This record gives sequence, C-alpha cells and structure tokens, in this order.
Amino acid sequence: MDIQLKRGLLDVSVLAAIKNEDSYGYKIIKDMKPYIELSESTLYTILKRLETAGMLTVRTAEHDGRLRKYYHITGAGIKRIEAFKAEWKEVILIYRFVTREERDE
Repeated sequence: MDIQLKRGLLDVSVLAAIKNEDSYGYKIIKDMKPYIELSESTLYTILKRLETAGMLTVRTAEHDGRLRKYYHITGAGIKRIEAFKAEWKEVILIYRFVTREERDE
C-alpha cells in the first residue's frame, strides 16, 4: 500500500479511537486491535504528529501512582474525520473503477 495513503488511514483511525472519550496509548492500541495491528512506536509517532497538527491535545494525570498521558481530540481532529468520510466515497468509486473488469468477467 502507498505509504502516504496508509499514513493517512492510520492517522484518521487513531483520531476515531479517541473520538468519543479521552484515551491513553495502551488503550488506543487495544481498542484498534480488532481492526488494525499497530505497534507502540508507530502509535506514538502518529500521536505526536496529530498533536503537532492541532488535531489532539495531551494531558498528564496520575493513575495507580504513575503518570499517564491522555489524548483528547480537538475540533480540527473531528473535522479531519469528517473530511475522511467524504473523501472515502471517492476512494470507493476509484476502487470500483479499478476492479470493474474482474466483476464483468
């Protein structure tokens, strides 16, 4: 898969994982696991990129005596998810075009 396409898909997937509630790294990976395999190092790279882009914010809170980073989606992150949904319709049309010979046989 094209690296830029995959990057965009992973970014929006992480945003979707925290859309309904703030979350932390391990829980994000756990929530995504039934759909996408994601390593910790990949996740934290994505989270940093999304934070830099203003699509999420980070707060630190104590949990069981340890500090944990919680991630919160921003309005820009919500807008990115909505843009992805609109763009995905075009991707589906392109997929149908590319695979049309297979269906016509």
